[in-house]
Amino acid sequence: MKAFEQTIASLTPMGRKGTPKELRGLVVLLASDASSFITGQVFTQDGGWTST
Repeated sequence: MKAFEQTIASLTPMGRKGTPKELRGLVVLLASDASSFITGQVFTQDGGWTST
């Protein structure tokens, strides 16, 4: 499994896996009144994986 994780990390522009702490900002936004007008969106937090 370690080899798989290293391969994924090497292919990700950020060069590493994300951590649960890095999701906090999006979770706080979506749980707050600041997101009251947000509908039907897909938020991607993938370290740049889909930007390549």
